[in-house]
Amino acid sequence: MSLNLSRKQKAMVLILLDSFFIFVSALLAYWLIQAYIGPPQMFFFVMVSVCIGSYILLGLRSHLFARIVRYTSIYEVGKSTILMTVSYAISALITLFFIKGVSFRYIFLMYMFSLVFLPGSRVFWRFYHEWNDGKLKKNNVPIDKKVRTLVVGAGAGGSIFVDSILRQPSEIEIVGIVDDDRNKANSRLFDIPVVGTKEDIPALVKEFAIDQVTIAIPSLKPPELEAILDYCNQANVKVNQMPRIEDVLKGKLTVSRLRNIDVVDLLGREEVQLDRTKIAEQLENEVVLVSGAGGSIGSEICRQIAKFGPKKLILLGHGENSIYLIDKELRNLHVRTIEIIPVIADIQDRERIFQVMETYKPDHVFHAAAHKHVPLMEYNPMEAIKNNVYGSKNMAEAAKAAGVKSFVMISTDKAVRPTNVMGSTKRIAEILVTSLNEPGKTKFAAVRFGNVLGSRGSVIPVFKEQIEKGGPVTVTDMRMIRYFMTIPEASRLVLQAGVLAKGGEIFILDMGEPVKISDLARKMIKLSGYTEAEIPIVESGIRPGEKLYEELLVDGQLSDNQVFEKIFVGKATTYDRQEVLKFVESLKGLSHDELRDEVIAFANENV
Repeated sequence: MSLNLSRKQKAMVLILLDSFFIFVSALLAYWLIQAYIGPPQMFFFVMVSVCIGSYILLGLRSHLFARIVRYTSIYEVGKSTILMTVSYAISALITLFFIKGVSFRYIFLMYMFSLVFLPGSRVFWRFYHEWNDGKLKKNNVPIDKKVRTLVVGAGAGGSIFVDSILRQPSEIEIVGIVDDDRNKANSRLFDIPVVGTKEDIPALVKEFAIDQVTIAIPSLKPPELEAILDYCNQANVKVNQMPRIEDVLKGKLTVSRLRNIDVVDLLGREEVQLDRTKIAEQLENEVVLVSGAGGSIGSEICRQIAKFGPKKLILLGHGENSIYLIDKELRNLHVRTIEIIPVIADIQDRERIFQVMETYKPDHVFHAAAHKHVPLMEYNPMEAIKNNVYGSKNMAEAAKAAGVKSFVMISTDKAVRPTNVMGSTKRIAEILVTSLNEPGKTKFAAVRFGNVLGSRGSVIPVFKEQIEKGGPVTVTDMRMIRYFMTIPEASRLVLQAGVLAKGGEIFILDMGEPVKISDLARKMIKLSGYTEAEIPIVESGIRPGEKLYEELLVDGQLSDNQVFEKIFVGKATTYDRQEVLKFVESLKGLSHDELRDEVIAFANENV
């Protein structure tokens, strides 16, 4: 049952009900005690009037009646009790001074009745709603449809999860809880028993016929998570997690919507805390353009930018479907606050790019458009040059002509001592972009980072597909290592670097410890509930252009001071822009092999 009333109307109803309960308490007390004491009627009317009046005034001042009664907590009950006590004290003092024959027994009895009616009514109303919402309703899901679940974690996360499941009918049947805190052994959480520790999972799965294990520890460290996975794999049981608390708080998911464990959870990167104030100062009410806006990095940069309230967000990309998808997504979220403009354009089309810059006159540009697939670019070097070099040159020069405040190019660790065409073209693009920087004009900078988990072309989708097919999982070389970062983290750090840019810098993101690709494969096999005996890992041989390891900076090129958490800046190097332009023009008309050799040689000469 829900009252279709405004908040003010509900507050008025609550005031009237509380006043009525005080009046009823006074009547009941008067009826019970009059035969023995016979307090004067004037005492009755003054006591009731003063008590109700003071209670209403105190309640309005403390916002008691603005509270949502169905969510009454101990705090609201306590507050109502305190205000009622103060009101009775005030009314007792007033009647003591102005009325003869004051009965303190009558006041006490009236007060006790009020304790039952006022705080009690709020508790009853909450109890009713929780029963009505299903917390106390019998779960009507058939017994054969129930998923017998063992929960890991009897702390705050476990409490939230279990409470959420018990609040509503669900196919999930929580059989027991495990927790490594032995002080919680044999205790109960919402009447669910704590039956052991994580080491007991294999035995408990067998004993209680468990269908799934749900991890409900938001603060769990990767090594601890991996240990739990090992025990679950031993038991051959499905394992998942409750959703991230931040997703629940943002309304993206309900607590009961379980999520699969991702390989990101096992890599152990701590999210960096941004200087949101500085980023907001730069982007709020500004016109921002993102090239490659439909790509995995570009689209996430758009999502992050949108959170800071730009005036306009221009989504520039060559692929109409990818631009359509990010445009649709952002419009659904920000249509009332941000003007979102999708622009279909090829960065290789110089005239078109200059036209776009002149039309929209962006304040800030984030250039994420690029060809980035290493083996493919080895077979198509001219396309890599046209897009990564000529396209970046067009974007940067058009931005300068339009008077853009800042221009941030997204680069890669493959630009350091490159052995492939893709990395070499990105290095040349870095030089071209940063060399445009002039004091007092557009600030040009580049941001360099490693592999991004979940981006297009990453190994993770390939490994997933191979595991689904029963293996084997192919790794080009067991010794190969890479730096990894999540898409949201990389995108947020790009925005932070844009704020830090003074012009001409190459920012280097701290990628943490490098990860062996073979170790990544092992973790993904484990996540899928298999062993290496079932899904073997085999070497397939290094592909064209690949390196065993990547670098973010050549030795000695890193500035002494970290400019922000997880952000470093490389020492500035001056290049003759005309010489670089001359070299770029010389590439036209070269053969496939000549192109490859020339760009790699030039990039390594200009580290």
